[in-house]
Formats: sequence, structure tokens, C-alpha cells
Amino acid sequence: MTEERVEDDFEEDYALSGDLVEQVLAATEAQNAAELTALLEPLHPADIADLLEQVGSNERRDLLKLYGAEMDGEILTEIDESIREEVIEQLPAEVLAEAVRELDSDDVVDLIEDLGEPQQEAILDALDDSDRAAVEQSLTWPEYSAGRLMQREVVTAPEHWTVGEAIDFLRAEDWLPDQFYHVILVDPFHHPVGYVTLGKILSAKRETRLNTITEDSFRTIWARQEEGDVAYAFNQYHLISAPVVDDDDRLVGVITIDDAMNVLDEEHEEDILRLAGVGDESAISDTVPETVRQRLPWLLVNLFTAILASTVIALFEGTIERLVALAVLMPIVASMGGNAGTQTLTVAVRALATKSLTESNVWRVVRREAMVGFTNGAVFAVVMGLVAWFWFGTPALGLVIGAAMVINLFVAALAGIAVPLALERLGADPALASGTFVTTVTDVVGFFAFLGLAGVLLL
Repeated sequence: MTEERVEDDFEEDYALSGDLVEQVLAATEAQNAAELTALLEPLHPADIADLLEQVGSNERRDLLKLYGAEMDGEILTEIDESIREEVIEQLPAEVLAEAVRELDSDDVVDLIEDLGEPQQEAILDALDDSDRAAVEQSLTWPEYSAGRLMQREVVTAPEHWTVGEAIDFLRAEDWLPDQFYHVILVDPFHHPVGYVTLGKILSAKRETRLNTITEDSFRTIWARQEEGDVAYAFNQYHLISAPVVDDDDRLVGVITIDDAMNVLDEEHEEDILRLAGVGDESAISDTVPETVRQRLPWLLVNLFTAILASTVIALFEGTIERLVALAVLMPIVASMGGNAGTQTLTVAVRALATKSLTESNVWRVVRREAMVGFTNGAVFAVVMGLVAWFWFGTPALGLVIGAAMVINLFVAALAGIAVPLALERLGADPALASGTFVTTVTDVVGFFAFLGLAGVLLL
């Protein structure tokens, strides 16, 4: 199978094709509801959500007028948060009510926690009394906590039950969640004491006691735990689901792997955006003023740090005037230092986010990065030394830029790991603030080393 064929099959099976989007827009413009429904009906809810995100605001409004009655809860949970409120506002009340009734409590919480109060009330009013109470209880937990992430629908069994009793119970109940992976064992005080996978329940003999076939991976999660730590626990210990307990260690819910992985994806996306200094910006819905407001502060910080680097250059104005070759080579030193610092910074921020960079290994990692910076500096010192020598015919100039390259790449490696570590110790987000400071360090050190050495050795 050719690579082109693989790409075509992927787009056909897993992604929206450009032709399909054009057909949907054409049906929308023609106000042909039957054709639009026929086009969207075979799609997965995630693909319909993607389509709503890709079209413009006016096109989305017209599409929802024709297709809104077919909207279900899964589509709403898949839609990007930046346009979710806009979509919900355009749905008829009865359609919205029917859509949210299909969802588990954790999906309803995720759906409404970022909405305005009128939209929240509209969704809560659509729920049954018991479901509404469960959602409102989840909303009392802190934002971005396990309590907000969990679903209240939990399958439990007394710890003394047998496999047969559990199977009979599961077959008799009609309230069970659509997807669950474990039966959680509880003691008489409703404290979780273990869990059993459905696979073991189905494969064990009926007389087997549940507490003899529990999983070693069992861990409980405190409802106030930050959701980033929850995602780390799932990733670290390969969890499929985990019970959530309140302040008295009583079972209050369960978190499943799909929700934990969504958090992990959001954390990764947030780190990438913040490393670029754009915060929580959305490419889908943010207006020009909103985008400017997100980016301008860090551009302003960069301006001041660039001025700082320029003042270093100004200190050596006379040196540059006497040897024009310095002005030609100077950006190379700063650029190499900046790139080297960014490499180390990216690795360090990722290691901090995944908790793989700890107090026990930090000095080993710092030493390694310092040696990497020194080695890379030595390699490029030889390369640029020879280039400068043959370019300008001055061996001493090659020596100067070579020495400056070693110094700057060594400092860049140290700054790339030291700056995010220091910011984390101070309680700041290393992903958001590190890039500007590392670039400033490499620019200032690079210019100072190169021009300072030139002033001493060449003039």
C-alpha cells in the first residue's frame, strides 16, 4: 500500500475531507435539511464537532438551524470550549434537554462549568432531580479538581460478595453507566478497599470471592486533588479507572481513563502555547482584540529584554566601528545560543510537567546539560572559527568567535534548565515565563562574550 493510499484511507476513515465540508456548506446554503442530515448522519460525533469548529460563525448558525434538532449530547461534549456556549445558545430548549439527559454526570459537568449562568440553568433544568443533584454536588468541588472530573455513577459491591452475586446484581440493574471497567469493593462505611475488572468477574467461578481477585493497581484519588496530578497518576500507573474519595475517605465517584487522558492532552497543549507566550489562546474563536490582548504583554516583555541586549552592544560601539566583521558575525553567536537554550528549555519544561525531573535527579540532569552545552559549543567553535578565518582572513577573529560560541552554548544549556527550575520554585509557571528569560540570557552573554573578547584580543 502506497503512502498516498494510506493518507487517502486515513482521511476517508478518520478525518473530515474537504469535499464533505463543501457538500455540507452547499446543503446549508440551499437550506436542504434532508441532504444535510444524510451527509452528517454517518459521521462520528467528534467529526461533526470538528465540522462545526471549522466553519465560520454565520455558517455555523445556519447549519444549526437546519440540523439542530438532531444534535445529541456526545456532539456537545466534543465541541471546543471556545464555541460551545455559542452552539448551546442556538439550540431549542427541548433539543438541549434531550441531549444532556443522555450524558453521564462527568460529561454534564464538563459541559456546563465554563458556561454562563443562564445556560447552566437551562441544562440543569433539563435533568432529572437525581441527576441534577449529582451534577450540582460535583460543581461544589474546586475547579480543575478530581471532584469536577469524576462521574457520580459508580458500580460498587460489598467486599464479601462472590462473583456469582456480582454477576446477578449487574444483570438485574438498569441504571448502570454505559461504560465502566471495574466493580469497586467497599466496606460497611462505604470506603473503597479494592476493585475487580469485568474480565476477571466473567472468567472466575461463581463461588470465587471478589476480594480474592482484586487488582494490584488499586489506588484512590482525593476529590480535591488537582486534575493534572490525576492525569499523571493514570499515566504513571497505567490505570483504567480509579475511585474518588471525599475528606472522610468515603467513595463519591470514579474517574475513567478517557477523562484523565483528555486532561493530559489539555496540559500538553497548554504547555506548548505557553512556551510560545500565547497563554490560553484559541485559534478557532478568538477575535482580533482578544488575540492582541493575549500576545501583546509578552511581546512587550520581549521588547524590554531586547533593549537590554542592545545596551550590551552599545557598550562596544567603538569596537564594532573599528572592526565591521564583528557586526556580521555577532548575530550568529546570539542565534546559536538562543536555539541551544530553547532546546534545553523545552526538555526541562516537559520533564517538570511529567514529574520526571525531581530533587533526586536534578543535579545529574544539570551536569548532563552543561556537558552537552560545552560539547556542542566546542564543535561549533571549530566550525565557526574556520569559517571566520577563511571569510575575513584573520585567525584571531576565528579564535574570538570560537571562544564566544563555547561560552554562550554552555551558558545557554545551564539557563535552559536553571530558569524553569527557579520559576517553579518561586511558584510561577515555567512554561509561560521561561522562554523570554532564557533568550535574554543567551543574547546578553553571547554579545558580551563575543564583543568583549574581540575588544581584548583584536584591538
